[in-house]
Amino acid sequence: MLDQLRPVANRALRPFVSASTTLGLTPNAVSIIAFVLAGGAGVAFYVAPGAPVWYLVGAVLVFLNGWLDILDGALARELGTDSPAGDLLDHVLDRYADIILIVGFAAGLGRFALGLAAVTGVLMTSYLGTQAQAVGLDRVYGGLLGRADRLALIGIVGALAAFVQSVGGYSLVVLLLALFAVVGHITALQRFYYSWRALS
Repeated sequence: MLDQLRPVANRALRPFVSASTTLGLTPNAVSIIAFVLAGGAGVAFYVAPGAPVWYLVGAVLVFLNGWLDILDGALARELGTDSPAGDLLDHVLDRYADIILIVGFAAGLGRFALGLAAVTGVLMTSYLGTQAQAVGLDRVYGGLLGRADRLALIGIVGALAAFVQSVGGYSLVVLLLALFAVVGHITALQRFYYSWRALS
């Protein structure tokens, strides 16, 4: 749902695009920095059950990752360097970042089966979004839970988990993973249905 706010985010990014240009950063460099931050967040989430303050550290890194994830595209358009190669790099790093974040949460709690269900839901959502483009449609960002929504939820839950680990006897992180597992697959099916109808 938050993916629909990309035009608003792009306007807010203008000062950061200018700063990145001044610093000589390339879009690919920004994509790589965003991925490194996601890796740091995944590690923080993994160790956080033993020291919950790391959930907060991970949350901050996730928000920075999300911000850079939209900055790289805006910077590429500003510099006129947007290309299929850059788009490929961005998507590959985004998928690995998604995996690292979810695995960090799940492995930290030893909830591997739930983590598997969550990560497959997330990956199928992203796959259906780009597969629509591969078969001649526009890239699909719709559905209940796009990447922007996931990053926002990971950041919010991470920040909350630093202070409150459970609600009603249920771990906040486990609830988040369950949400990704269920709603991720629902979103993937929504995107499949939209694409199927458009092609039929």
